[in-house]
Amino acid sequence: MRYIHAKQILTSDGWKNDVQVGIGTDGRIAYLGPKTSNDSQSVDLLLPAPVNLHSHTFQRAMAGLTEARGPDPKDSFWTWRTLMYRFLDQLNPDQIEAIATLVFMEMLEAGYAGVCEFHYLHHNVGGKTYANLSELSERIVKAAETTGIGLTLLPVLYQFGGCDKRPLQGGQRRFWNDPDQFATLHQAATSAIATSSPDYNIGVAPHSIRAVDAVGLNAMVNLCPQGPVHMHLAEQVAEVKEIQAHLHARPTEWLLDNHDVDPRWCLIHCTQMTADETQRLAKTKAVAGLCPITESNLGDGIFNGTDYLNASGTIGMGSDSNVHISLFEELKTLEYSQRLRDHSRAALATQDRSTGRVLFDATLKGGAQAAGRNAGAIQIGMLADMIGLEVDNQWLCNRQDDTALDSLIFGGNGQNCITDVWSAGRHVVKAGQHPQRHAIIQNFVAAITDLGQTI
Repeated sequence: MRYIHAKQILTSDGWKNDVQVGIGTDGRIAYLGPKTSNDSQSVDLLLPAPVNLHSHTFQRAMAGLTEARGPDPKDSFWTWRTLMYRFLDQLNPDQIEAIATLVFMEMLEAGYAGVCEFHYLHHNVGGKTYANLSELSERIVKAAETTGIGLTLLPVLYQFGGCDKRPLQGGQRRFWNDPDQFATLHQAATSAIATSSPDYNIGVAPHSIRAVDAVGLNAMVNLCPQGPVHMHLAEQVAEVKEIQAHLHARPTEWLLDNHDVDPRWCLIHCTQMTADETQRLAKTKAVAGLCPITESNLGDGIFNGTDYLNASGTIGMGSDSNVHISLFEELKTLEYSQRLRDHSRAALATQDRSTGRVLFDATLKGGAQAAGRNAGAIQIGMLADMIGLEVDNQWLCNRQDDTALDSLIFGGNGQNCITDVWSAGRHVVKAGQHPQRHAIIQNFVAAITDLGQTI
């Protein structure tokens, strides 16, 4: 048993002081109570560590390369997407692994203990398959193993370039599979997960209603019956219009009318929903996977968080394009979007919980659910996914309970307070840094230097 003594801790039963946590050899919390061992690491504040529920690791290498105005006088998500396809058409497996390893390290240092990797880069440049069909899925697994982050791998089915079933072009061709080839790829990726860390999981991800047909979507739901199902949904106005034109329904409306959406599902973005769709999706208990920093960067729109949470909907947080990986900034950006839209303050707070507490609790619950991971709380039997922080500094000033959470999220320097992170008991961040930080950064910089500085 390894022990951590917390001066202050957020447990599944609420805030407590002077508590010792024991981690068993299986990476789960085996003891939670008064201090019984002096052989214990001490932290000021111990929090559960959430899962980052939506990531495309390779896009981290694009950060800073798409902020100039393109030839279109009105730049949008769609011009960004064109640049993204051009960029990924250069990446080789070693570069993809180096990028993913850096991203996973940055997530751990930001306070995430796990990640759901929405992995749709499957093939070589031009769409030619590798001799090992799951080569790039296995590179993601290796990156997770190198860093120690918890992983839910989500291989993505991507069939078409739009609802009219046009073939994929350019960089998109690296995504393509039909359901049969995808099933073979998924089986190989499942084997890679099975021989890796016992807390690793696998699900399935039909990319979007635009990119898979009804047959493909049904096949994905049935392919991995115990695993999570993730899909992009209602992110862009143009996407909604395209789906309406071809399927005669809005994307959220069509999905709810044609599938038994339940807590196994995680729908990403959902920034273009009507009031009725918001209420209907909330009732399913599926996770709305929000990525506020990326959604801001791409101009997606604002998720209707106030109504969704008031309808007892489930949400979680992801870093999506990884343009900026910051757990506390994601939470703040969501709250601020609601305030800007509604001219309000403390938009997501309740009478008994502060804004920060509501955001943090929701992120813990939704992330664990979306990952199919027995985590999200400091509780006996759950995986020891935890964040250790110091509070005796100019940002937290020894604050307690929900006020400490609010200060971490809204004070602007919460990440500077992180000293330690554990993922399934693995001590992956010490003194604020990953133990392999220097080597991981060196490998990443070398990979990016090879790619060049422009798209």
